[in-house]
Amino acid sequence: MARNNKINLPSGMGGLTRYFDDYSSNIEFKPGHVIIMAIIVMVLIILLHLQGYAWLGLS
Repeated sequence: MARNNKINLPSGMGGLTRYFDDYSSNIEFKPGHVIIMAIIVMVLIILLHLQGYAWLGLS
């Protein structure tokens, strides 16, 4: 008769780890605000590439 020597391993979740922290940040952004801030940064970078030397007084 075969003995019941099965080893029970913990079941995996496909490499996904779940953390149950109840941390809530005081700073929250809506998705629209993030898009607007990204557009503002892009426009600022473009303006600095085009006119940055003149504005900063560099030759």
